[in-house]
This record gives sequence, C-alpha cells and structure tokens, in this order.
Amino acid sequence: MHELESVMLFSLFILFLKTASGCELLGRFEMPSFLKQGDVMIGGIFPIFNKQVSIYHNDQNLFRFDLRAFRWTQVMIFAIEEINKHPTLLPNISLGYRILNSCASPTNTLRAALTLVGSPAEMESNSLCPPSISAVIAESGSSQSLAVAEVLGPFQVPIVSYFSTCACLSDKTKYPTFFRTIPSDFYQAKALAALVKRFGWQWIGAIQSDNDYGRNGILAFTKEVKKLGVCVAFVGTVLRTYKMDKILHVVEMIKQSTVKVILAFVPEGDLYPLMKEVVKQNITGIQWIASEAWITAARPSTPAIYRSFGGAIGFVARKMAIPKLRPFLAGISPYTNTGAAFVRDFWEVMVGCRPPLSGELPGTQAKSEMCTGAESLMNSQDAFFNVTELRVSYNVYKAVYAVAHALHHLLFCQPFEEKPVRPCLNISEIQPKEVRNSWVHFTNQFGETVFFDQNGDPPASYDIINWQLRDGQVQHVTVGHFASAANREYELSIQEEKIVWRTGKMVITVPQSVCSAVCPVGTRRAQIQGKPTCCFDCIPCTDGTIANSTAECTPCPQEYWSNGRRDKCILKTVEFLSYHEPMGIALIAVSLLGAFLSLATMLVFIRYRETPVIKASNSELSCFLLFSLFMCFLCPLTFIGRPTVWTCMLRHTAFGVTFALCISCVLGKTIVVVTAFRATVPSNKMAARFGPVQQRIIVCSCTLFQVIICILWLKLNPPFPDMVFRYSKKKIVLECNTGSEAAFYAVLGYIGILAAICLVLAFLARKLPDNFNEAKFITFSMLIFCAVWITFIPAYVSSPGKFTVAVEIFAILSSAFGLLISIFAPKFYIIMIKPEKNTKKHDFCWLGSKHLMIFLPGSVVLKVSSVVCWSEPITWDKLVRQ
Repeated sequence: MHELESVMLFSLFILFLKTASGCELLGRFEMPSFLKQGDVMIGGIFPIFNKQVSIYHNDQNLFRFDLRAFRWTQVMIFAIEEINKHPTLLPNISLGYRILNSCASPTNTLRAALTLVGSPAEMESNSLCPPSISAVIAESGSSQSLAVAEVLGPFQVPIVSYFSTCACLSDKTKYPTFFRTIPSDFYQAKALAALVKRFGWQWIGAIQSDNDYGRNGILAFTKEVKKLGVCVAFVGTVLRTYKMDKILHVVEMIKQSTVKVILAFVPEGDLYPLMKEVVKQNITGIQWIASEAWITAARPSTPAIYRSFGGAIGFVARKMAIPKLRPFLAGISPYTNTGAAFVRDFWEVMVGCRPPLSGELPGTQAKSEMCTGAESLMNSQDAFFNVTELRVSYNVYKAVYAVAHALHHLLFCQPFEEKPVRPCLNISEIQPKEVRNSWVHFTNQFGETVFFDQNGDPPASYDIINWQLRDGQVQHVTVGHFASAANREYELSIQEEKIVWRTGKMVITVPQSVCSAVCPVGTRRAQIQGKPTCCFDCIPCTDGTIANSTAECTPCPQEYWSNGRRDKCILKTVEFLSYHEPMGIALIAVSLLGAFLSLATMLVFIRYRETPVIKASNSELSCFLLFSLFMCFLCPLTFIGRPTVWTCMLRHTAFGVTFALCISCVLGKTIVVVTAFRATVPSNKMAARFGPVQQRIIVCSCTLFQVIICILWLKLNPPFPDMVFRYSKKKIVLECNTGSEAAFYAVLGYIGILAAICLVLAFLARKLPDNFNEAKFITFSMLIFCAVWITFIPAYVSSPGKFTVAVEIFAILSSAFGLLISIFAPKFYIIMIKPEKNTKKHDFCWLGSKHLMIFLPGSVVLKVSSVVCWSEPITWDKLVRQ
C-alpha cells in the first residue's frame, strides 16, 4: 500500500512518457478509449493489454493483447446498448460510456481513473470539480481496484468491480464507494479450505502473486486451514514482471518440497511464466488448486500446459449464457468501427492480418500482412465467441445493470426497502454519491437476484472447475458447487466421480499430501522440533492408553487396560481368591480338615464323657471350645470366592465372634484350673465360686462384648466389596474393604487381650501336676496363638491382592490348629491310644505349696509333704470342705 500511495502522489505532480502501446502517460491525461456520449456516462477500466517482462530477455517489456479482457469491454458496451433499447429501464434516457485500458498495472489504472473523473475542455460548469461519469466499472485486479477506490473515493464515485476479489476491499471505512459483482476472497478462502478438508490434504504448498490479491488471498486461506490442522509448507511469490532467477527460485521450492498439492492464488498473467518453467522442467505429479483468477483462463488451457497442470481444480463464479451476444461480438470489425480503440489490435490477433489503415493505432506493433478487406468473423469457431459459459463477462453484465437500476431508481423515484419516496432528480442533478446510495435489489432476465450486502459484496456462489483433456483440448468441467448460506455458513457439494486428478485419468483415488504418514493405531504423534505441526514421528502409546482413530493416546477407563496393539481398551483381569485355583482348593481342604477334626474330637468327647480324663477337663467347656473351633475352621470359606456385600460383612464378624468364643472358653478353663489349684487352705472358698454357672457367665459375657463391637461395626461403617487398582495396573483386585479400620483392629485387639490374659494365667499354673493338668497345654496354645497373630499384622499389610486374604486365612487356620492340637491332642491320645492311663488311680493328685493336706471324716487333717494320688474317688466338695 505504501507503493500505491506513492504512485497516487506521483501522478498528481509529474508527467509521464508515452510508448506505442498506449499504456503510459503523455504530458496530459489523454488515453485511447471506447467512447460514446449519452445522457448519463458510465466509465470502464479493463486490462486490454497486459504488460510483462520477458523471462528470457531481461528488461524487455512485452505487451500482449488480452482477448479475454477485450471481450469484457464488449460485454459492457453490449449491456449499455441493450439497456438503451429497453422499454421500461431508463426510458428515453441514453447511457454513454468511456472505456479505458489499464494494462493490468496499478500505475496506469490510476491514470485511467483520474482521466475518467476529469472534465473535458468543452464541458462548462460552475462546479469546482464536476464529475464526468456517474459510476465506474473497474477493475480486474485487486491492486488496480485499490488504486481506483483510493483515487475516486474523494469524488464519491461508485466503483463496481467485476473481477477483484480481495477481502480487503470489503472494508467500508476505507473504501465506502467500492462494490463488486464477484464474491469476496473471504468466501473463496473458505471454499478452498473446505475443499482441502474434503479431500484430507494436510501438507500443501502455496503460490501467491506479489500484490494485494495474492498476499491477502493466501493470508485468508492460511487462517482458514490452520483451524483445520493443515500446514502450509511454503509460500512462493511470483509476478509477471519478475526476472528469471525469481521464477527459478519458486520452481526449486516446488521440486525440493514433499508436498503433492499446491494452491496458486495468482492471476493468470502472473502465473503463466511459472507454468511454462514448470512444464519445461517436466515437474509432474502435483495436484494444483486454482483460484478463480486463472482456472478458466484461455492462455494456459493448452495440452502443453496440461502435462504438468492436468487435473487442476478450483473455484469460479457461476457461469451464464447471454443471448444475442455472439452476433454482437462477431460484428466487431475495423471497417465498421472505424477509429475505435483497440479494434485493429483485436482484428490482427483474430484474423492474422493488419487492416490497411494509415498510421498505427495504439497497441502492439503489427507484424502480419495487410488485410484484403474480405475477412469476416461470422463463422469463426474461436473460444472468444463462445458465450454459453460466461463468468467474468457475466459479472460485467450484472455490474452495468446494477448501475442502470440505481439510476432508474434516482430518476423515477421508485421506493425500495421501506425508504421514503423522495422528489425525482433531473439528469443534470445526478451526483455520483446519489448513485452510490441508491443500489436496489433486482431480478435480472436470467432469474438471478442481484444486490450488494452491507460490505458491498454479492452472495457467494461458485462452480468447482476441473481441468480435463478431451479430444486433444483442455476442457473446464464443472464438478461441484459452493454457495454461502445464512450466518456466513456455506454448502459444498462435489461429484468426486467426475474429477480427473493429477494422474490424468478419471480415478476414484484422491491424491494424498502429508508431511508424515498417518500414525498407525496404537501410536501417537510426536512433534519434530523445528518443523510444522504436520511433520511428526509416531511413538507407541504407553501401557494403559490407546490410539485408534486419533493421533493422540487416550487413557483407558479405570476398569480397562490397553491390549497388545494399543488400539483397544479391554477389561482388566479380575483377581480374587477363587474356589477353583490351587491356593483356594488347598485352603478349603485344610479348613474342612480342621472342621472335621474338631467335629471328630467333639464326638469322641461325647462318646467318652464318663471317663476320668474328660471329667477332669471340664467337659462342658471343652465341648464349647470344640464347637467354637469347628466354627473357626469354617470361617475361611467366607473368605474364598468373589466378594459380595453379605460375604464381606460375614467374614469379618464371624471370624471375630467365633474366635472371641474360642478364647473365652479357653479363658474359662484357665481361670478354673488356676483358681482350684491355688486354693491351698481349707477356709478358701475361691474354687467354689467358679462352678459351671460362673464358667458359662464368663464365656457368654466375653463373647457378648465382641458381638456388640461387631454390631456397631456393621451399623456404622460395615465392610463392603471393593475394587483395588493399586496392586497392579493390569489387574483389578476384588477384596473386602473393612469399612472402618478402627472397628477391624478393635475386633483383633479384643481377641488379643483375651489371648494375653489366658497366656498370663496359664503361665502361672504351668508347674502344677502333669496328670490331667491343662495349664501347660493352654500356655503352649496361647503362645502359638499370639505368635501367629503378631506375625499376621505385618504380613497382612504387605501382602498384595488375593495374598492378603490368603494370609488372613492362614492365620485363622494356624491359630485354630494350634488350639485344637495343643489342648485336645494329649487327651485324644490318652483316650484313643493309651486308654490304660484313663483310670481312677490317675484321677486324684494334689500338690500343695508346702505340704499336702488331706481332710478325713471327723475333721482329721493329714499333712503329706509329697504328691499323693487316691485310688478311691474323693469328690471335689469333700476335698475342699472344711
């Protein structure tokens, strides 16, 4: 823009030189033009000649006559003449025109704009700066349109462009007088990004022209594709006036890059030198995406260019056929349009000969022979006369009609969109700013509604064009459509089966363009330092994470784990101590064995309940103890199998209560033994206080306290089945959560207290007579019990998973077997193996602390200083009776 501002200032103060092409200023603003006077004048600026520098001959200026742009001028003339003949549109008012050549240069466009708004010498007016035109139809290039908008802005002259797409021109704060009949690049960038997304291209190159059109177009496109995660590998810059070394630099960028898709946001004139060099170096295999500026251009649409650019796909404005235009174009002749600018150049290009006129008209130097005058264009089959697929020409046509409808609204006072009807204006009162404020919605003869939005833009509507070679000619085949919808949304429809890709064959396979191949399942992307985000390495996902349709590793849910390929989450292995595994079977077998031995011992005690050994060992407490041991051996069965709510509550409470009952029975036996054998004087009645009733009270009360603890535990915070993940990442350990650890350790602590009391009391009675004395056996059993449960605590805390349950079961079985074997094995041995010892003479022995006291009838006391045993039974009551 700084360059453009400099040119504007420069144009106001200095003069320019003139060449034969008519593309540069002379000492005054005089330019060759198509001119026709009318009641209202409309200006036009078109790039009839294209100025460029030869890439093969440095610094040599070339001027090429552009048939395409020349047809645009003729469409403007045709539309004005059609309007002048229209019975209802601007009746009795003639439109005139003045059309100038811009040479596709901002500098010459600026000169043309200043020429149009200048007052001819013959015009007299009291206005300080009377405008000579009411509107301008200009220009094809965005940079040229920016120049026109800048210079005509102060004059309030409305500009309607037919081919300038730069989104920057939609800024009404800067360019309030600019309008256009071609969609803005805002929508073309969205359309191109949608195309890239549709075909999954992630790694693309870009070519831009070194002007406002190319730079702003690529900038808008880059913003759109970045939202989609697409990377632009490089941006090459070209211009028609670039030297050969700059063109070769861009070609080298293309050759060295790995991209297979390249967007060229470049006008045809700027791109053509690059296209020729790409073809010359035989660069193929590139899928080209085209902007609307060159996809339908005639000059590059040749079989030679097709070798490298075949299958190109891009967007263009919707096409339309204009009736009666072909005869009008065929009627152009230097013999009937005598003196018309540029017609002789057109004739020389189309016919191949130079009309025999004196002098040279501005344009290119004629190098062909003189014409005979018999030449005609009526039967010509040149593409210039194909009016069935007009795109830019149709935009020119709509622009002229938009100006005409605005003028009609001003002159005939037609209300529009609830605007109040105001007094009609005379032709002499029409000012450009009035035209700018009078745009109307209208429906043309083709049924299309023409209007400008608040930014001066029309609604977006594109055809998707594909280059295809048919019968040796490059055809522009429509393969889809793009249209804007409400809220700046869009609709894209493509018939992929019709597309010919870069291979030159109609295949279904879409070309791929990625910097790095898509990561296989089970891997994630790892960004390569210093490269775009589309370039990455693939790294396997860590355990517990997967990657299937995405390029990122996502963690599996807590209950799941990744499979070997890291592409699927599978349920973790559920682990618990089951009935079917070897450890479970072994523990069940040992548990049932203990229960069987306990039950068998109980049956033996019942069977031999009248024998001296059983009578001497307090048979009632012994049966209670055997029953509790039987229950203790059955407790491990609740620890095996899948934990449930009921088994979790039962296993801990049953264990606590049964062991409390067991230790209570042992405590009762210990108290009776110690108390009885410590009663050494006749007056001591302690032994009588621990009869059967008191023994039952001791057992029940001690057990009841444990029951109360368990009830509170179940009521306040009971055990529950829980899934534990901390032991292994690949396993779910099912175990019973104790709920309240305080309650759990209270249950164990209470059993430990009972066991400690038993151990102390039994230890005090350890030196009593061996014959039928249980004190030593109880002491030994309590030592085993306490040792087992003391070692249980660290083993329980440190064992993982199902081994925690196994440790607890082992402690239960070990302590139960310790009690069963230590207390009952000696008695079982005497009853079953040594029955001769189970006699009365071994029933009654007494060991006093100092001497043996024997109480005889008649209050006779016999003192013996050694152990004495009686063959005749003497009841305990007699023994202790005073």
